[in-house]
This record gives sequence, C-alpha cells and structure tokens, in this order.
Amino acid sequence: MSSKVFSAATVGLKSELVEVEVDTVAAGLHHFNIVGLPDAAVKESKDRVGAAIRNSGFRPPHRAGRVTINLAPADLKKEGPIYDLPMALGFLLATKQVYFDFQNRLFLGELSLDGKIRPVRGVLPMAILAKEKNIRELYVPAENANEAAVIDGLDIFPVRTLQELLEHLLDLGGEKIAPAPKINLVELFSDQEHVVDMAHIKSQEHAKRALEIAAAGGHNAILNGPPGSGKTLLAKTMVSILPRLTVPEALEVTKIFSIAGQLPRETSLITQRQFRAPHHSASAVSLVGGGTFPRPGEISMSHRGILFLDEFPEFQRSVLENLRQPLENGMITVSRAQGTLEFPARFTLVAAMNPCPCGNATDPEKACSCSPASIIKYQRKISGPILDRIDLHVEVPRLKFEKLAGGTSGESSKKIRERVEKARDIQKERFFGGRMITNSEMESEQIKNFCALDAACVQLMRSAVTSLHLSARAYYRIIKVARTIADLAGMENIQSTHIAEAIQYRFKTE
Repeated sequence: MSSKVFSAATVGLKSELVEVEVDTVAAGLHHFNIVGLPDAAVKESKDRVGAAIRNSGFRPPHRAGRVTINLAPADLKKEGPIYDLPMALGFLLATKQVYFDFQNRLFLGELSLDGKIRPVRGVLPMAILAKEKNIRELYVPAENANEAAVIDGLDIFPVRTLQELLEHLLDLGGEKIAPAPKINLVELFSDQEHVVDMAHIKSQEHAKRALEIAAAGGHNAILNGPPGSGKTLLAKTMVSILPRLTVPEALEVTKIFSIAGQLPRETSLITQRQFRAPHHSASAVSLVGGGTFPRPGEISMSHRGILFLDEFPEFQRSVLENLRQPLENGMITVSRAQGTLEFPARFTLVAAMNPCPCGNATDPEKACSCSPASIIKYQRKISGPILDRIDLHVEVPRLKFEKLAGGTSGESSKKIRERVEKARDIQKERFFGGRMITNSEMESEQIKNFCALDAACVQLMRSAVTSLHLSARAYYRIIKVARTIADLAGMENIQSTHIAEAIQYRFKTE
C-alpha cells in the first residue's frame, strides 16, 4: 500500500516541490526507512512521527511492518524537520487509517511527540512556490501563517495539532480550520519612526553630506576619525534617511530572513531596511553565509540595507577579503560539494575605523603614542582592493566644546530622506524600473549612456587620475558618485562641481 503527499524544500532563496511517498508492507519485522538524501534531522523524524501518530489516537508505524518513505526528487538534499507533518499524513493514507484528497494541497510542519505542530523555517518561499504550481491550499504551523498570508491567491490554513488537521481534512463534523486572513501589504508600510535621527547629531555636516550621497546612490562609505567623534552614531542614523522598502524589496528581504530562521514570530513582512552590525570577531561563514546546507550570512541579511563594520581594521583580513565579490556585483556565491547557491547581497557598506591603534593620529588636541611603523601596520590590515571598492572616504573630526554644548540641532532625517527619495525616483525612471535600482549598480554601458561628461569634467578627471593614481575601478566609481550628486541637485547633466565633490571623497586613501 502506498500514498503520496506534497511538501517543499528550500534551495538557496527558492523552493522546489517535494513528493513524500510512503509505502507499507504488513509482512515481516518492523522496519522504518527514509530515503531521498535526508539529513540527520529528517532521519530522526521517524521517532517524532511515530509518537505523534500514537498520541493522536491512530495506529503507529511500529505496528505496520515495513515502512519506506521516499522524498522525491531523490537527488535533492533534504534538511530539517519540515517533513514531519507530510510524513505522518502519508503514513496514515498508506495504512488506510484516513482518506482525503491530497491533490492541490501542500503540507509543512514539525511534529512534537504529543502531536502539536511547531513552526519551521523558509515558509515564505514555499508559499511562493505553491502559488507558482497552482496549489490552492497551504497547511502551515499556526505561528508561520502570517508569513505565508502575504502571498495572494492561496488559502493558508494555520494548523496547531495533527488531530485538528485530520478532523479538518476528514470533515468529521467538527470545527473546520479557518483560513488565515489576508495581509494588507499597504497597511504594513505605515510610517515608522526611527529611534535615532540625524537631528540628534550636532555639526559633522561634511559626514552627513557624504552619508546622504551614499544613501541616495547606494554607495559604500568609510568613516575615519578619533574615538568618540561620532562615527558609530552617524552610521546608525544613516538607516533613517534611506528610502522606504518597496513591496518587491520587502518580499526579497523577508525570504532571506525566513530561510535563515531569523524572521520574528508573528511577523508577516520585513518592512524596514536592515542595519546589521556584526562584531569584528565574526567568522567568514557568519559574514558571507555557508554551512553544510548553505544559509544566508550577515551580508545577505543586510540586503537593501546597511552593513556596518565598526573597528574595520580589527576584522580578520581573510574575512574582509570575502567582501570583494558582493561589493562588486551584489551577489554572493557559495560553492559546496553538493552544489553552488547564490544569495543576494546588494547592501550599502558603512565602515568605521580609527586612524591608528591609539586613535589620536588625526586629533589636533591629543598626542599620538603610536610609532610610524605601527600606524602603517594598522592601516595595512585593510587591503587596497577593498578600499578601492569604497566610494566615499570621510574624515570625522573630534568636536570642540562649543559645538557639543550648542543648542542648535541638525537637519532632521525626514527632510534628508525626502531628498534621497527624490534622487531614487530619478534613478528609477532612468533605469526604467529594471533590475538596477541605484547608481552604484551601473555597469560600463549604463555609465556611457547616463553619465556623459563635458570638457571641464573630462579635464578634471584627467587631473585626478594622474595626480591620485586612480585605478579604472576608482575612475568609474567617481563618475557614479558624481551622477548621484547631480541627481540630488536635480540636474540632468553632471557638472564639474559634482565631479570635484566626488573626487574629494577619495583623496585620503589614494
């Protein structure tokens, strides 16, 4: 006797349909086997499934002779306890203890020993898969229902116990499970205030201007200054001037959090841009992602948001070198023996560092205690190729007492964000709503089409390349920053003043 129930597996940020096939043979000694490249958590499902079935009032597998469960396709790695629920339903169908129509239904969930259903990871991409496959009904743990309910065209059934689900499927006359209410995406994007605001930062206008440019064009920035000058606070406030997430961006970010298992419970959608600040002791895997079954790392968790690396030179050099590929193309490729996966990593890098080990090399009021050799060694912890990928190099000086004690507040984040959003709208129109969103994503063809330079700009760039010994990458990045500055000014063509301002942000490191 055999049966089949549908479930799903995550592969990178996507999902694939999994057929849970169950075959039982009454003759012979009891044997429960799971095939189809299961990991340890899937293999252990037989104990959870058996106890849950018994405690729900049905005949458990150990009384059914030989039981074989196949998770097809057999060449796709299966991980996690997400197949507990479809395995239990498949077994009950195969042993003819129940009967229901399994077509156009997809089941996800981990079983506890008493038959309760626990939440699982990656429900949102699986809901998207169900819609693509024209599956009408999706049965998920109750705690994952809001996550799946953002997808239109599906009936999402929140399930709490195996017994409750069977009563619903068998239509035994009891109370049916009501579909989860649809989530209104517009209401989720209501205006949310940020704890930190640019108005809280006194002075540092040069740094604020640089961060405004970075936010408008998606450019990377590094803040260099003595301890206590406000580098960390500036980085934290940058998220408050970023444009609000669009629905497609929010869905993409939420998929990443769902697969990583970091989506807060009862959260339907990530509606705010992320600010991720890993400690400088972070490993390469935690930063870029990976593992036996690769999962997103910090750079993917900060997708369409900010990745803040404080104490930049204190990160292991080998860890920082992993940033080269995502900083260049907005994607991280994780290769393992089982295959290669890609995770989106289109983040804005904001780094902060001291000018020397003691931090006082650029402080006019404090003497530096570091030797020239130690300063050079400290600064060489960051490789040239990494610095070359950072567009804005900003000096953040120590504030004097008069500025600290002054009562004048700076410009609010709301006003700055309005300018940033206008600049982003210009870019959106420029790229015709395609895959590119910001100027930083432009490639050589787009630079040629949208960043024409007049004679004065060409002469200025020629002088900069010659005197600062700029690389080809730095040359094009300066042009892209100038394009963003022109957008902030509402100008169609790049002017020499825009080029000059863009060049000054590279002067300290070239």
